[in-house]
Amino acid sequence: MASTSNRTGGGSSYGGAAPYRSRDGLSTRPVASSDEIQLRIDPMHADLDDEISGLRSQVKQLRNVAQEIGSEAKFQKDFLDQLQMTMIKAQAGVKNNIRKLNKSIIKHGSNHIVHVVLFALFCFFVVYMWSKVSRT
Repeated sequence: MASTSNRTGGGSSYGGAAPYRSRDGLSTRPVASSDEIQLRIDPMHADLDDEISGLRSQVKQLRNVAQEIGSEAKFQKDFLDQLQMTMIKAQAGVKNNIRKLNKSIIKHGSNHIVHVVLFALFCFFVVYMWSKVSRT
């Protein structure tokens, strides 16, 4: 059974069919639910078997695309979760290193104060001894 119907969009992602009207004999009409597509079939211009097989192949293609989108979404979610965990670990590491650095600054700062106090005592002792020696 040869079909002479005019298909538009031969190289499109709809398997050679136009997105809203694939044949002269079939057309879509709007419905309340977005999950449904209702077809009105004109028996004079339609080759129903070809149209059904075309619709089945389109459904298969859409199912494959949906599976690819789902797997890509899962991959990206896993990647973002791993990246977030890495950021949390990095923040904890930075926090620990800052804490260690603060302790080191405090420790070395107090050592510095001890050195300044010892130097002041030494200078005071030298001045005291010099004043004792210069009086005699």
